Amino acid sequence: MTRTAKVKRETSETKIEIEINLDGSGQHEISTAIGFLDHMLTAVAVHGLFDLTVKATGDLHIDSHHTIEDTAIVLGKAFDQALGDRKGINRVGHAYVPMDEALGFVALDISGRPYTIFHATWATPTIGQFPTDLVEHFFETFAVHSRITLHARVDGRNDHHKAEALFKALARALRTAVDLDPRRTNIASTKGTLS
Repeated sequence: MTRTAKVKRETSETKIEIEINLDGSGQHEISTAIGFLDHMLTAVAVHGLFDLTVKATGDLHIDSHHTIEDTAIVLGKAFDQALGDRKGINRVGHAYVPMDEALGFVALDISGRPYTIFHATWATPTIGQFPTDLVEHFFETFAVHSRITLHARVDGRNDHHKAEALFKALARALRTAVDLDPRRTNIASTKGTLS
């Protein structure tokens, strides 16, 4: 079974194209013109062992909001498509990731029911060209379009460390959740369906 997807989205504000292989080795080619977003998506690929290609252009002359938001939409849709019927997956995953003084935690359920709880406070308005308030928005948008339940929280002092700990925790929680259990032949649900 090949768990791959290629998703494109083009609007008057952005043009996004993402390819993903859930059973990759962390190979990546990321280009969004937002340095910190590139850095975070690289972390998702490397720590999740996902092969990931992201090509994004957007109206950065306005600000980075549309590019960040639409990248999260397309990434979520790519995960959703690549998961297929979800038979055999672990379904649930969680991870703690420390980064110096920061400690990020993500727990998620590939449930078919999008929901997000996010706890973080930020000391600065931006990390590079990435507004810190959009970290939560990225997670929430990704959860909606990948149809997962997601809980995330982080403590620390440095906003770069905190955001990076969260993205790495997201990647590692996803890795666990999407991994196939050879003992499971169907969907991990007492209902027999995810939704």
